[in-house]
Amino acid sequence: MGREGARTEGIDHAASGRDRPDADDVIDSKGIERAPGEKPDSTFSQRALGEDFAERRARAREKLDAVDPHKRAGGIEADPKRREWFEAVYALAEDDPAAVPWAHLEPRPLLEDWLAARSLVGLRALDVGCGLGDNAEALARAGAHVVAFDLVKRAVQWARERFPQSAVDYRVADLFDAPSEWRGAFDLVHELYTLQALPEPLLPDAARALAAFVAPGGTLLVISRARDNGEDLGGPPWPLARTTIESLAVDSLRLVALEDIPASGGLARHWRAEFRRGEAGG
Repeated sequence: MGREGARTEGIDHAASGRDRPDADDVIDSKGIERAPGEKPDSTFSQRALGEDFAERRARAREKLDAVDPHKRAGGIEADPKRREWFEAVYALAEDDPAAVPWAHLEPRPLLEDWLAARSLVGLRALDVGCGLGDNAEALARAGAHVVAFDLVKRAVQWARERFPQSAVDYRVADLFDAPSEWRGAFDLVHELYTLQALPEPLLPDAARALAAFVAPGGTLLVISRARDNGEDLGGPPWPLARTTIESLAVDSLRLVALEDIPASGGLARHWRAEFRRGEAGG
């Protein structure tokens, strides 16, 4: 799937043509650009294009922070896997995508850039924490047979409503208790922003869960906000340190590419990492 053995660091993100905002950084209230007369892909896009999108998101973020136990001491004990908070996000959203912090009604730029350089035709892909479905749909457009899951039932319903003609198989599932038939079943596992939303004590179990999905010869793609080792940036979300990214190479996965993409034009610093599992019998 490309760039075997490559390790690229210090990429100038602005030079990639994706100098665009990301979740919780800068919100583009103009929404998705379309050609004249082009219809939106989803039934929820028109509302999100309103000029008050950023204001709605800011108000929602205040409410969500107020009910997030991880914003204060005792969060691990109160909501150890953040299930209650994730469910609260969708319950409080009342069908407004601006109220879902990670919803932008288009695929994330760092995924789009990665997909532009490769074909997924005929591959089986898993989208972890699919939210409203935009990244899963991008994987499907690249040719993959996609299963996408989220912990929250309302998120999965919303994705299905947005993309009623989609070939993506949207499921409700728990990363830590996924269906047994998914073990070793996917050529590509895509994880964007789920790890950075989890408390640090859960990350080793999350790493093993992600690795378990990857088929022989398959790839795990992880995209997250980045921080330096030892740097405390608060949270949630909790940007990942390089040591945390490297620690995802478990159960025969190996890190084959790690990009340190600097902050640029309102986009926070990010990691984009690829892990590979060897071929069966190799």
